[in-house]
Amino acid sequence: IEEIKSALSSGAVMLYPTDTVYAIGCDLNAKSAIERVRQIKQLANDKPLTFLCPSLSNVATYAFVSDTAYRIMKRLIPGPYTFLLPATKLVPRLVQSPKRKTTGIRVPNHTVCLELLAALGNPIISTSAHLPPDEADNGMIRIDPETIQSRVELFDRLDKLVDIIVDTGEEPTFEVSTILDMTGDEAAIIRRGLGWETAAAWV
Repeated sequence: IEEIKSALSSGAVMLYPTDTVYAIGCDLNAKSAIERVRQIKQLANDKPLTFLCPSLSNVATYAFVSDTAYRIMKRLIPGPYTFLLPATKLVPRLVQSPKRKTTGIRVPNHTVCLELLAALGNPIISTSAHLPPDEADNGMIRIDPETIQSRVELFDRLDKLVDIIVDTGEEPTFEVSTILDMTGDEAAIIRRGLGWETAAAWV
């Protein structure tokens, strides 16, 4: 954990397991690393990036949490949920949705993620390790959930793109998080992923 923390603090990009899919991530405050994550994922700058926080109280540092959102989130975290919330000034612009000034935040139910967050003291970017097909065929790698059968295969494909691979022995799953939009007066499920039935009971 200390070794990974030190690397992340220095701007490293890692591949690591979460309670949903394997993710590509870095320190939220490492601008150059966030730019690399966007390049790896081929994400335009208007696409927001999700990040992990260790607790609900920590989420409130980076997002405005209404009373309604607080009540629902308290029931669901830690767990496989991404919450879309209005961002505070502590969220780098590189991570936000520029038009809406919103951000996606998760509190994962995963020991390694939580230990890394505690050690680092900053949130960690978390974007799925699924890479889009490259239409221009310029040497980028496609990671299609249907073609990756094992973590060894995933590690092999991403080895040259990331600085660190966190191997806990967990095999990759391709069940994504449930996304809840909490930017309005009422919460709404906008993507059904893991645990969506539980979330539906509270929304």
